[in-house]
Amino acid sequence: MKKSILLIFVMIAAWSCDVLEVEPKSSIEASTAFKTKEDIEKGILGAYSYFPAFSYYGRSNVIFPDLAADNLSHPIGATASEYREIANNNILPENGSVGGMWSIMYGGINVANNVIDKVPGIENMTEAEKNAALGELYFIRALNHFNLLNYFGAIPIKTLPTVGVGNLDAPRDPVDQVYSQIINDLVFASENLSASGNKVRTSKYAAKALLARVFLYKGDYDQAVTFATDVIDNGGYTLLGNYADIFAADLSSESIFEIYFSQTERNRIAEYNFPTSLNGRREVEPSASLLAAYETGDARYEASIAFAGTSAYAIKYDDLSLGADNVIVLRLADMYLIRAEAEAHKTAPNIAAIQSDINKIRLRANLTPTSETSPAQLLRIIEKERRIEFAFEGHRWFDLVRTGRAIAVLPNVNGVNQTLFPIPSDEIQTNNHPGMTQNPGY
Repeated sequence: MKKSILLIFVMIAAWSCDVLEVEPKSSIEASTAFKTKEDIEKGILGAYSYFPAFSYYGRSNVIFPDLAADNLSHPIGATASEYREIANNNILPENGSVGGMWSIMYGGINVANNVIDKVPGIENMTEAEKNAALGELYFIRALNHFNLLNYFGAIPIKTLPTVGVGNLDAPRDPVDQVYSQIINDLVFASENLSASGNKVRTSKYAAKALLARVFLYKGDYDQAVTFATDVIDNGGYTLLGNYADIFAADLSSESIFEIYFSQTERNRIAEYNFPTSLNGRREVEPSASLLAAYETGDARYEASIAFAGTSAYAIKYDDLSLGADNVIVLRLADMYLIRAEAEAHKTAPNIAAIQSDINKIRLRANLTPTSETSPAQLLRIIEKERRIEFAFEGHRWFDLVRTGRAIAVLPNVNGVNQTLFPIPSDEIQTNNHPGMTQNPGY
């Protein structure tokens, strides 16, 4: 019975046009769906189950941030018109792929909220067990809200379950309020989760790592340094000596949090990256500017890119036949570059510390260390290191937008309106709250 309820959650999220209407449409009343600790555990897994969707980490959320920026291009002969819109930074509100991301992210939030609502009333759970369950659910909710914020700007904050026809219409909340909700959720998670974990479920240090990223994006550089340092010093993670090993197997010592995939719950990342000669779809390809950006001898080049004849393609996620390779959301290299960037923004930055963090990444890639001392130039070096280090991992667009560099770097981005994706047209048409408005320029 309870497995059926979780399946209904997943199906509704996948099918719904307006995700703020997502609800567990079962003949079983919501109040009877969760009665025991085991039911809550299944509910938590149901909330995680949204992340592997093709419209999320199973494809779109890994590809689109590089395609909207300058790491991926939409090649001649590719057929997905929605991808062409993203590559050209000319996205229509009717873009179904963008609408799918909005829907699946809010679907995951709604399932988390439904389970959160039931945790306090479970009798066979201790307070510590309840707080740990809530911490896991708050992390899931925070990651979904954060991803929505980065694509769309101001968004509806959803902290209550949507059941029946209640609270369907919602306004967009200001960006600062969205950040506050995300941070509150992650702080609770970091204080109530175990330090150990299996990396496909969150942990204390996964929450702290995401907090480091959130504070960097928000521009709270002191906090970004604090949380990144905590993860580096106390999380128990290590930089792998060989860059290629990060993606050679799941759950490496560098990985902090991953999305689980298997042959029955596959991703389609390789399918969309690989050339047709290798039975891929080749909807995207590494851009000429990215290929030219690698320094001679950079070990990350051959670990990230392969060629079929003269056609380059991304290979970090290369399980074309099964799509069973996990997708990394957080890893230790990000903490070093977050700390370096945040430190460089300080009024009196520690130049030696910035150089040290950058050089950990460069030396691993078989490159010479930087001796740059100008904070402004160090920020440009970090920008480039992030481009190369995290190529094809879904960071580049967000890095350029949050630093205000998208207009200067991307030829198709001519104004600030293009730095946000459009609110999906289905949401605009079905959400009747006067505070649900379209982003400027769409």
